[in-house]
Amino acid sequence: MLMRRGSGFSLIELMVAVSVLAILTAVAMPSFVTWIRNARVRTVADALQSGLRVAQGEAQRRAHTVVFFLTNSKTCDLAATVAATGGYWQVRTVPNAVLTNDVAEAVQCGVLTDVSTGINLTSAATALCFGGDGRQTTMTNPTGIGANCAAAAATYDIAPQASSTENRPLRVTVSLAGSVRMCDPGKASTAPDGCR
Repeated sequence: MLMRRGSGFSLIELMVAVSVLAILTAVAMPSFVTWIRNARVRTVADALQSGLRVAQGEAQRRAHTVVFFLTNSKTCDLAATVAATGGYWQVRTVPNAVLTNDVAEAVQCGVLTDVSTGINLTSAATALCFGGDGRQTTMTNPTGIGANCAAAAATYDIAPQASSTENRPLRVTVSLAGSVRMCDPGKASTAPDGCR
């Protein structure tokens, strides 16, 4: 009677396979961590760009002045005030002083750094006001948010807190005419996604 050997892996074959898998994981891990960090930067930049475009679109749709600002308030109401390093954004209508029944309204709110930990968002522009034509406009403390809107080109820089040469910071720019654009400050201005 012949004895057949059972099919499957021997202990040595299994140990070799596990060793190879461990080596491949160790090699790929730093790249994976960098990819996650850069994806978080992209998430915050996309959310910021979307909020700015919502504000501009609402101003044009309503033919009414709208303010975009960063805040620490999670609730989308009129009690929210400006926070330069806020993790949330809000779009709010600005009442027209000529109309007696015109009141401020919180149009839409969004989250920025709350979902993407380890990301720094810096900007000199704490609030941006868009007129009915979609262009930036100057206003003094619109709807009592605690900041003024100055019609000027604005930039928002988004970067990981941990510095590394493999990180990819992004920048969101808003021109005086209202053009909202995301770019990579690390690339030459001649590149399609480079900052000018």
